[in-house]
Amino acid sequence: MEGREEAKEQVIFNQVDKYLYHLRLSDDTLRDISERYRKEMEKGLGRDTNPTASVKMLPTFVRSIPDGTEEGDFLALDLGGTNFRVLRVKVADNGSKKVEMENQIYDIPEELMRGSGTQLFDYIADCLANFMGQLQIKDRKKLPLGFTFSFPCHQTKLDESILDTWTKGFKCSGVEGKDVVSLLRKAIKKRGDFEIDVVAVVNDTVGTMMTCGYDDHNCEVGLIVGTGSNACYMEEMRHIQTVEGDEGRM
Repeated sequence: MEGREEAKEQVIFNQVDKYLYHLRLSDDTLRDISERYRKEMEKGLGRDTNPTASVKMLPTFVRSIPDGTEEGDFLALDLGGTNFRVLRVKVADNGSKKVEMENQIYDIPEELMRGSGTQLFDYIADCLANFMGQLQIKDRKKLPLGFTFSFPCHQTKLDESILDTWTKGFKCSGVEGKDVVSLLRKAIKKRGDFEIDVVAVVNDTVGTMMTCGYDDHNCEVGLIVGTGSNACYMEEMRHIQTVEGDEGRM
């Protein structure tokens, strides 16, 4: 029986391998792709060459990874697809690096994905209020919030992100070319029943890198392979010509 099972597994392996064979790349091809990609990354970092680079190397304005001494009570908002997540994160700096999280996932109706930006951000503010109400923290002091917004944007500072173009089925009017943090703040202010402090807006790759970096300080790369695919890493400031300054990293 054992021999028959091994033979059956080998047949299945050969069938799968027959299809995977055509997806394999030679070492020479991989080296060529790597070199081409490196050159495009260097173009993306250059002030004069960035406009024609296929890899844009967008600055994140995140200047360091976590060092383990972080502590506090935070809110997080993660928008990057047909649903979004609201989280409360408590970080304790007592030597144990204890992190407590509570979260709620909210669906985004298709009509909102194709409606106006005002409708979308009003809905996000409503869901944020619902989440805070469930935890009975709407009357608390103004909590800091990190906003993960996973769409093509360009940033000029840590708490400002201009949407270049919608992807992933979103077509909300009045958002492209606008600062999404300002739109979120406006929607929250319109409600008037709670306050938050949006301290940072990041891409999901940056959020991934920072989360893993909290546990492993050697982690300096974030990678997302999903509805969209993207990556980030920590670069020396002296290599980034698209922002001012050459000290430290980003």
